[in-house]
Amino acid sequence: MCGAEARVSKRKGSRETRVLLTVGSTAAKARVEQSEQSRDLSLECHGTQSTKPLFPECMLLTMKSQGEWIMTHEEHHAAKTLGIGKAIAVLTSGGDAQGMNAAVRAVVRVGIFTGARVFFVHEGYQGLVDGGEHIREATWESVSMMLQLGGTVIGSARCKDFREREGRLRAAHNLVKRGITNLCVIGGDGSLTGADTFRSEWSDLLNDLQKNGKITAEEATKSSFLNIVGLVGSIDNDFCGTDMTIGTDSALHRIVEIVDAITTTAQSHQRTFVLEVMGRHCGYLALVTSLSCGADWVFIPECPPDDDWEEHLCRRLSETRTRGSRLNIIIVAEGAIDKNGKPITSEDIKKLVVKRLGYDTRVTVLGHVQRGGTPSAFDRILGSRMGVEAVMALLEGTPDTPACVVSLSGNQAVRLPLMECVQVTKDVTKAMDEKRFDEAMKLRGRSFMNNWEVYKLLAHVRPPVSKGGLHTVAVMNVGAPAAGMNAAVRSTVRIGLIQGNRVLVVHDGFEGLAKGQIEEAGWSYVGGWTGQGGSKLGTKRTLPKKNLEQISANITKFNIQGLVIIGGFEAYTGGLELMEGRKLFDELCIPFVVIPATVSNNVPGSDFSIGADTALNTICTTCDRIKQSAAGTKRRVFIIETMGGYCGYLATMAGLAAGADAAYIFEEPFTIRDLQANVEHLVQKMKTTVKRGLVLRNEKCNENYTTDFIFNLYSEEGKGIFDSRKNVLGHMQQGGSPTPFDRNFATKMGAKAMNWMSGKIKESYRNGRIFANSPDSGCVLGMRKRALVFQPVTELKDQTDFEHRIPKEQWWLKLRPILKILAKYEIDLDTSDHAHLEHISRKRSGEAAV
Repeated sequence: MCGAEARVSKRKGSRETRVLLTVGSTAAKARVEQSEQSRDLSLECHGTQSTKPLFPECMLLTMKSQGEWIMTHEEHHAAKTLGIGKAIAVLTSGGDAQGMNAAVRAVVRVGIFTGARVFFVHEGYQGLVDGGEHIREATWESVSMMLQLGGTVIGSARCKDFREREGRLRAAHNLVKRGITNLCVIGGDGSLTGADTFRSEWSDLLNDLQKNGKITAEEATKSSFLNIVGLVGSIDNDFCGTDMTIGTDSALHRIVEIVDAITTTAQSHQRTFVLEVMGRHCGYLALVTSLSCGADWVFIPECPPDDDWEEHLCRRLSETRTRGSRLNIIIVAEGAIDKNGKPITSEDIKKLVVKRLGYDTRVTVLGHVQRGGTPSAFDRILGSRMGVEAVMALLEGTPDTPACVVSLSGNQAVRLPLMECVQVTKDVTKAMDEKRFDEAMKLRGRSFMNNWEVYKLLAHVRPPVSKGGLHTVAVMNVGAPAAGMNAAVRSTVRIGLIQGNRVLVVHDGFEGLAKGQIEEAGWSYVGGWTGQGGSKLGTKRTLPKKNLEQISANITKFNIQGLVIIGGFEAYTGGLELMEGRKLFDELCIPFVVIPATVSNNVPGSDFSIGADTALNTICTTCDRIKQSAAGTKRRVFIIETMGGYCGYLATMAGLAAGADAAYIFEEPFTIRDLQANVEHLVQKMKTTVKRGLVLRNEKCNENYTTDFIFNLYSEEGKGIFDSRKNVLGHMQQGGSPTPFDRNFATKMGAKAMNWMSGKIKESYRNGRIFANSPDSGCVLGMRKRALVFQPVTELKDQTDFEHRIPKEQWWLKLRPILKILAKYEIDLDTSDHAHLEHISRKRSGEAAV
């Protein structure tokens, strides 16, 4: 802190904490004196004023003497004592899903952190019924090295016994005898429904057990009510009320890897491939796979094709071949049906294509490979976040609290009544059984419907044949390359063409725009771009300010009436310079939209950027291998440097996903004392059964505490206790094929940007020309909590730290305490931002349309 420094110390045996302030500037001193009145401690840090209290409101601050404050604890350690005297059991049930282990690990460690006892229930509900060795107390070390494992380490099984009351009676007996009154169930809708039934019968079960002499009156009183919290683990993403279930993203990774591999062989032989993916009642996997790989056709149970679909399909495939494509990809959900409810199988489709078109056609049924493999970074973080929220929901539960399910809405964790979600999920199946398919689609939610609408536009609409068009829109990449940029360009170009526009592509960013490196793009120009990494158009960091005159001349020359800029922080700052340039050049008065695309995830106005997920998975995979190496050699600590500029997103999220012991970032300043504390933490860790360490460092987290410095410090302090190694990941984080998340996100961002652009051009058309000079004609399209929103670049200036190229407020910083708790640091968990119970109808009205 440059304005003032606070040193916190606690007297032994006292409930007071002393905060010693060292005031380094008049402004800071004035703010400290001012805060005497409000009893809030506000400081000036890093040259920017903060009005947010440094300490929680539950603490009283009183002035003891000049520059010294006394903090009285009231609920300071509330989270750390929330679970004392309580016990939690965690089980996984139904089909396994990648990421379940991350959720189990989080439940165990956060449960222990709160003071609760935590138990594993092995083999799902069967273990709950059988009891004995199937219910075992968990320790901190017992969930080590679980994050990167697929499936569920504690096992899962279908259980007929639990469906009968006698089985549930035995399960209740096993829980009561161990004092367990909190149950976290990770599974699908069947497993969660079973949990709710169990809870509703709990009082009657206790009465029966007491009458039969199985439990005492005291035990019945202590276990008078049972709290249930569900986490949805299912690769099908078939549970209503959550945008993503644990395991879905990883399953998409498996599918897309296979589609990419099949694409190369299909192109070599001019083949048609029919791929069958899982999804007996839900077409999510098939739909998102189709968006992610640009499939020619998709069959999903929620939206059966028209009666003459055979004709449409064959025409579509032949048109694709006529345009020069050497392959056709058809995706089929295993539960695909026609409008009469008759199954449409992959073999049926193959026979049709061979008979009508004579194409060399192959069928691949992916099967259980979709459930296997290591979980993606998204699923590990999702599982960890949901696990933390589940523990909080359990420990805050009362007899009046309904059983809830922890869900993801956009980028927020929400708690929803379990049976409301189960009911809507059943309503979808019922609507499909009764052939009310439009209603089934609506019940799936806006996110699902948005996927379907974008897919239909890109795959089922015939592209225009004639050149020219209503308006001319140019597309460009700016800044460093990021996986997913090409998918965004493809979507933007094709949606633009479908709308009847003329679409131009600009090579090499603003520099290319100034030099006139511009050409017209047709439908086939962007064919096959979805799965390709990097930037096919070429991208540079050059900003437009010095070349505004040439840029203006080329806008006129090529009759550019709208500009879609896909890139990172330079795209955003370039947009601001274009807005400023409008004062000098009328030609710049055209609408433009910035689509954030950078591995650093540092563009103001968006929680996520295209490319960040791919980079995160690259780091995660590397960390997994490094941890494996460290575990094999024992007593070894790895220091890994990640990209991100001054933004600590990659280091923090990779730390969460890979189970790091520490992640050093610029946004959270650290001192030599912090480094020493981390070394001491690792020294203590080496005394346990977990004899390895992983430390991440963001590349610009500190000017002086470089990767080499931290490596040398750890090497010196760890002598005789552990070895140290370092690894700078470098540009490998920018490369590679984009993940399904980045492909899907980029495709929908491009479509939404072009829809906005067409509307804005029409709105700005005056006297035979385009003139857009209002602030809302130059926007950033970003994901904000639960929705995609357009925000004027000029309004985002106040939210930007231009010196360090980061937003002033970043949502992911709230996840930092979780990282530290899961690494066993003694810190306080801020529970103020935890989710509150919502209702599914309310949630659905405001849910993300991503």
